[in-house]
Amino acid sequence: MIIIKKIELIIIFIIFVSFFIALFLYPKMPEMMVFHWNCQGQPDGYLPKFWALFLMPIISLCIFPLFIIFPKIDPLGDNIEKFRKYFDMFILSSFLFLFYLYFLTIFWNLGLTFNFVMFLIPAFSFLFFWTGILLEKAKRNWFVGIRTPWTLSNERVWEKTHKIGGKLFKILAIISLLGTIFPNLAIFFLVVPLFLIIIYLFIYSYLEYKKEIKI
Repeated sequence: MIIIKKIELIIIFIIFVSFFIALFLYPKMPEMMVFHWNCQGQPDGYLPKFWALFLMPIISLCIFPLFIIFPKIDPLGDNIEKFRKYFDMFILSSFLFLFYLYFLTIFWNLGLTFNFVMFLIPAFSFLFFWTGILLEKAKRNWFVGIRTPWTLSNERVWEKTHKIGGKLFKILAIISLLGTIFPNLAIFFLVVPLFLIIIYLFIYSYLEYKKEIKI
């Protein structure tokens, strides 16, 4: 018997609403729609309206089953169940992020003009913060978390790396909001700290592993 969780129902509803919006607005939209914006939040890319309207719902529909399947096929799937509520909330946050991005695209093409990047910053901050929560709670597995050869090989290295990784992503959530104060540096506050954190955690997990095998 297949049991559908409340969060899964919410995600299904979000996907359904996305397709409904695409179908409802299809006759009203221009043949070519804005679908990409530059670092200054100005449009610089277009797609035929079919793809502009349906691409995001299709992507959401395709990736949703993966989040259900992955925990079932993970050799360490039992560990995912130990932080399952945080995993589910992160998945929901990711779909809400995509839905929000879809709404911004729709509103712009309906004639509303705004700085796209400025409206994206709070959404990225929200996603980074939930990433931090997830990392702090994540147990060793093959699909979720900071999966370096060294974290996957050693439980203590996994725990240490994810503990500090969770804190860094929460800090990143705050740093990214600086883009609302300094619009010209918005992308800098999003991308550069993220890149540095990824590099740092990769190196950190390696160094911690080297310490562990010497013990």
